[in-house]
This record gives sequence, structure tokens and C-alpha cells, in this order.
Amino acid sequence: SERPRMEGIPLIQHAPWFEEARFGMFVHWGLYALPARHEWVMNQEETTVEEYSKYFRRFDPDLYDPREWARAARNAGMKYVVLTTKHHDGFCLWDSALTDYKATNTPAGRDLISPFVEALRAEGLKVGFYHSLIDWHHPDFTVDGVHPQRNAADVESLNAGRDMDRYRQYLHGQVRELLTNYGTIDYLFFDFSYTGGHQEEYWGGKGRKDWDSEALLAMVRELQPAIVVNDRLEIPGDLVTPEQYQPAGPMMVDGEPVTWEACQTLNGSWGYDRDNLNYKPVDLLIRMLVDGVSKGGNLLLNVGPTGRGSLDPRALGSLEGIGEWMKLHSRAIYGAGASSYPAPTDARYTQRGDRLYVHLFAWPFEYVHLPDLAGKVEYAQLLNDASEVFLRELDPAQQAMNMTPGGQPPGTLTIKLPVQKPDVAVPVLELFLKPSALRQESAHG
Repeated sequence: SERPRMEGIPLIQHAPWFEEARFGMFVHWGLYALPARHEWVMNQEETTVEEYSKYFRRFDPDLYDPREWARAARNAGMKYVVLTTKHHDGFCLWDSALTDYKATNTPAGRDLISPFVEALRAEGLKVGFYHSLIDWHHPDFTVDGVHPQRNAADVESLNAGRDMDRYRQYLHGQVRELLTNYGTIDYLFFDFSYTGGHQEEYWGGKGRKDWDSEALLAMVRELQPAIVVNDRLEIPGDLVTPEQYQPAGPMMVDGEPVTWEACQTLNGSWGYDRDNLNYKPVDLLIRMLVDGVSKGGNLLLNVGPTGRGSLDPRALGSLEGIGEWMKLHSRAIYGAGASSYPAPTDARYTQRGDRLYVHLFAWPFEYVHLPDLAGKVEYAQLLNDASEVFLRELDPAQQAMNMTPGGQPPGTLTIKLPVQKPDVAVPVLELFLKPSALRQESAHG
């Protein structure tokens, strides 16, 4: 669906931690971990509330240890974690006073949010909640084109007596609980509005009027003044959230760059999907992180724990692989952002102060040529081991001859590299810029 123009989305001023962090973990977990075939299984299989209740009766995550999740996130280099408090199926992971459809009434028998929050704080991570605006279980949430019962023969009778005003009160009340009962919450990820137009499956779609988004956001700001809120209330938030794609450049509104975060999966599914083997390789995940930071964005990378509450070994392997790279290269990520200098083919730049980082997606033979950087770099090294690499500023008039490269445009800096690629997923050069280059950078920026 077409989203309304997001005029006036502010750059985050009150939460500098968010753009410093650059990398977070998304966790989709709930009843859908039991069927283990996509978090939208209720929708995709057009399951009724009664049929879906078999998962509620059997939800028993005996291996749930949020300390394991928190340690895995921290070791991967992540700085914040966002957990689904309630997904579209309406099941609540906390002991809500407003419903019986919650973890405390399953074999789990306890509030699952409280230990999650405690585990994150113990590891020094920021706390994020995901909360669905949609609720396919609630008796007042009207059936629409996204609802599991959209093709039922008696949709009109199903909707008779349903009252979205009562549902709005429920929605607001649950958000109030989450932002009142667990101390400081750093990030709230609402999901999602779907009022749009041309897609048939969105008939009866819901948006800001259905959620009373202005009042909901005002309550959020009142309860947690420093919280970061996304853009899916169909009104401006603190950031924009491209999903399952990499933006071609910095995200812009009215010609100005805005704070953004790409949310991505390991294998195309958000919830635990046992038979989905379409896992992205670790080097691709690292390139996605780098690519986003080079365009001024964050990466929120999802894991889907199993029905027993543990992280899938495949997900753990991905996190461990990213963590190995981050241990050596995190200073090219944390607090870094886009650079105004143009990166060469098969590379991305991130910049933090006087450090320009060249992330080499393809390892060239002996030389890499960097446009517009001649005379602007004091020193250069490989970031993984701080080993020096040599700067060569060639005469642009010189043609390539025998064993000497040439033919580069004026202003190009050439760096001589070892023949052997460093044993890391994505090699990074750390360039120390001269003060004069920083002044020019500031003028260009």
C-alpha cells in the first residue's frame, strides 16, 4: 500500500544512542514458534481462533533463557534488542491485566517479558519492544482483507457486534502497561498500518484513525519521554523502517536525510521456520550491515527462537560469525555513518570523525584506487590487524606501463595491498584523514 508522505520526520535528537549503536537484534517469538512455519501461519492457513488455540494450550518454553539471547546479541556486536510483546495473532508474552490470552495462562505460567528486560540490562543492552497494532484474536477487531477469516462465508455476521472503539481502548491500555511496568524502555516498534488503496487484500484496511495514532503516540511520549518510536502508526515517528530490502542510498524526506533502520531476516521468515533453509551467508549479512551504515542507517537483524525458547543453532552460527568480524571491525560501525567522498566499485565507505573506513566487498589485485582522496590521507592500515598499507599518488597523466599502474583520474589516491586477502569476511582499510581534508569534508557535507 502507498504510505502517506512522512513530512516533518525529525532526525533523532533525544536519543543519540540509536545512531551510535547501528546494530540491533529483532526477536519474533510467540505461539507461531510451535507450528514452526512462518509467523503469519494463522493468516496464511486461514486458521480460526479456536483452531489456533491448540498452540496456546501447549506453549511451554522450558529452555527459555533470555540471558542466552542477550549474551548472543552482545557477542555479535549488537547494542539493542527488540522483542515481540504481541504479534498479529494477539498472544501476549506478559501478564496483561486486559486479557486472558497471555503467557501466564499457558504451560509457561509466567510473565516472559520481565526476565527479558532484566537480561538485557545486565548485558548493557538497550531495551526495545515490538507491539502489533493488529489483533486477529480480539473479539472487537474487525475482519478485513488481512484477517485470517477474510474468506469466511459469513464475514458480515462475524463483524456484527465488533467494536473498533473498544479495541482501541484495549490497544492503548496494553501499550500503557508495557511502558509503565518495566522501567525505562528505549525503543518501541509498532507494526503496522495498511489503509492503502490498490491492493485487494487490504480491503477494510486499518490506519491511524483506527489506532487513534496521535493520542497513542502522545501517551507513549508522556510515559517514556526519551523513547525512540518508529513510523508505522501512519504518522511521523523518529525514524523510517525499510523492511527486507537495502535502500539504494540514504533515506530522504523532502530532500533531507532522515534516521532509518532496515529490519532484515536471516532466512526470509521472522518467526521460527523449521524447514526454511534459505539462510543468508555470514559475509552477506556483514555486507548488509556495512551497506546500511554507509548510507546512514541501522540494521535490525531478526532471530526466531524455537517453541522451547532456545535460539536455533543456525541463527547462533550466524550471530557468532558476525561477532567474529565485529570484534575486529566495530569501530568502523559504531557511531559511523555516510561519507561525502565517493567510494570505488565493490566498496563502501563509513566515516567517523577523521577516520574513513574502506570496506572492500571484493579483494582487488595489489591496488585499490580511491577517487578524490589524493593528498588527504596521513596514514592507512588494515583494520583487522593494524598493519600499514602504502599510499601511492600517481601522476594522472601517466599511462599504465609494464609494472606501474596509471590512467586514473586526477585526485585519485592509490593504495597498495597485499596479494593475500586478510582472513576476515569483509576486509576494511582505516584511513586517517588530514585536518585539511576534514575541513573540506565539512564544507562539502
